[in-house]
Amino acid sequence: MGGYFLVMGFFSLIGMLMSNKLKSTFNKFSQYRLSKGLSGKEVAEEMLDYYGIHDVKVVPARGMLTDHYNPKTKVIALSEPVYNQRTIAASAVAAHECGHAIQHADNYPMLGMRSSLVPLVQVSSKAQQFLFMATMFGFGMSVNSGGSGSIFLLLITVTFGVTCLFALVTLPVEFDASRRALAYLENTGITQGAEYEGARKSLWWAAMTYVVNALASLAAFLYFLMKYMNSRN
Repeated sequence: MGGYFLVMGFFSLIGMLMSNKLKSTFNKFSQYRLSKGLSGKEVAEEMLDYYGIHDVKVVPARGMLTDHYNPKTKVIALSEPVYNQRTIAASAVAAHECGHAIQHADNYPMLGMRSSLVPLVQVSSKAQQFLFMATMFGFGMSVNSGGSGSIFLLLITVTFGVTCLFALVTLPVEFDASRRALAYLENTGITQGAEYEGARKSLWWAAMTYVVNALASLAAFLYFLMKYMNSRN
């Protein structure tokens, strides 16, 4: 298990650096007022109307960078700095979340796949906690002797396979939402020149956090997969 914690420690460090870069980029472009003077809420509502989507609500949410779209309730929740502010960063984040709503309206297959994986990911995450607790108490530690050790490793590998699949499916969903957001911001002139570039950078660093998470999930899955394969030899 030492190798696993070493790998996860590395990706945790990279993830922390990416998160800090995202926050600093968001804070930077939160200082620049949007020339059109629209708040994040107004950008979201105008974008939804532009694409003929009238059954999605835009509501405020507590916290920073807690923005999300819930396909079950058809609600776009924008964090307070995004919902109220009239800045480049706010417009980028609001448009990105609208991108998810548009994906939903268009029946974008990867969004549907990600949504269908959510219950399975929740079960897998809980199973991982149980399996790691079992490992701490010495159960399933004879992983190189076959038998119960191999079965234990197989269970861990399957749970990490599920979370890895979810993380990988999330990548095209997030990149596509950003693509839709930037296209709208540019085509409607809501962001122009340096404003558009600021919006692009904000969404780029947000996407990088998902990339790091996907790489970490893939590394964890491959680690346990190799351990399992070796235990069978």
